[in-house]
Amino acid sequence: MEKESFARLIDHTNVKADAKKDDIIRLCKEAVHYGFGCVMVTPTNVRLASKILNGTPIKVGSVIGFPTGSTTPRVKVFEAKEAIKNGASELDMVINIGALKSRELDFVTEDIKGVVEAANGNIVKVIIETAYLTEKEKILACKISKKAGADYVKTSTAYCKLKGATLEDVKLMRSVVGKNMGVKASGGIRDLKTALAMIEAGADRIGTSSGVQIIREWEKFNFNHPL
Repeated sequence: MEKESFARLIDHTNVKADAKKDDIIRLCKEAVHYGFGCVMVTPTNVRLASKILNGTPIKVGSVIGFPTGSTTPRVKVFEAKEAIKNGASELDMVINIGALKSRELDFVTEDIKGVVEAANGNIVKVIIETAYLTEKEKILACKISKKAGADYVKTSTAYCKLKGATLEDVKLMRSVVGKNMGVKASGGIRDLKTALAMIEAGADRIGTSSGVQIIREWEKFNFNHPL
């Protein structure tokens, strides 16, 4: 894998509560400079990022129901439509964790399906927040996400302090969803070694706020990874 192909797998992310306008401008400029595939921002910053990245191949993504996933389905649908109207073409929605753990499976399915329908063909990634789930619940969350028509399952929001992405979770998620659905590893990925390990484990997207550092590591070693 060449550096350019690797960089396109990175969702360059700033979803911090205190992100300033200058931070988002810098995020977008870095995405263009390093060739990242997407920038991920909070809903309020979608319009700004879309304006900056207009005419470039960099996609703009927004988080939905972030970070707890506990907003109602109607609110998530509205948020999804608003994000797309403002220029987002990728949506990372947080699953309703409490409903999943309560085995309200129809509710969880419809919650995801509502965002998928609102996305109108744009990419939807479902954040299952693995740190809160048992192995059985992780499997269930992946199956429901696939059934509901999502494009990816994603490990975490990075807001949960218990843990972020793990190789074991990525391998499990890939084994459940198969080859025709994406897996995004996110949470605690701050160096090249970890990012590559996640890809080898089955991830085809990396969500990180450390994309610049990771690419600079690649450039330092100046190699083509055999992925």
